Amino acid sequence: MKLFLDTAHLSDIRTAHEWGILDGVTTNPSLAAREGLEFPELIARICEITPGPVSAEVVAPEVEEMLAQARDLTAIADNVVVKVPMSKEGVTAGARMVDEGMSINVTLVFSAAQAILAARIGATFVSPFLGRVDDAGNDGLGLLHDLVEVYAAQGYDTQVLAASLRHPVHVVEAARIGADCATMPFAVMERLFHHPLTDIGMARFNADWEAYQRALAAGRG
Repeated sequence: MKLFLDTAHLSDIRTAHEWGILDGVTTNPSLAAREGLEFPELIARICEITPGPVSAEVVAPEVEEMLAQARDLTAIADNVVVKVPMSKEGVTAGARMVDEGMSINVTLVFSAAQAILAARIGATFVSPFLGRVDDAGNDGLGLLHDLVEVYAAQGYDTQVLAASLRHPVHVVEAARIGADCATMPFAVMERLFHHPLTDIGMARFNADWEAYQRALAAGRG
């Protein structure tokens, strides 16, 4: 399962890239608005940091406007993926983007029926929002299981990109279910490293090493 970072914060993206585990980045208008840069410049900088897919969202309400924005976005860098909303306009525009050779990510998906539509237009990614489904009192991981099962049965090429992940358990379960990719905030990705027994073990090893060095120094003295 590929690991994506769901952010537009350049410092966090650089850090995750340096860790060697970053496969791509997803952004949205809310995340981009926090960074204080013009959107095309922001996307260009993100694309310079990571060679993986960088999802950038169109915000126009009409099909032709979405297409115009998509053309501008894909002109920024070769690894831009255009995010389109799961709506009649978004699907219509997305189908035309695919016909023009663009990679698209259909976002704000909350049902298997919607995911089928994304696959039918040839989307590169479909993004079910697990955390938001949970927030509504439903089963986000159950939704992901349904999507993966349907896609496998139908042989769809569209990759399932588990989104709105709130904690490491979401990430692990997404991998267990069979998601192709998972996108998460920086804080969640960072927490994947941590376990209290690892911390205890490292502290013990370091203490033993320091004691060993002191003993050697005393012997030489």
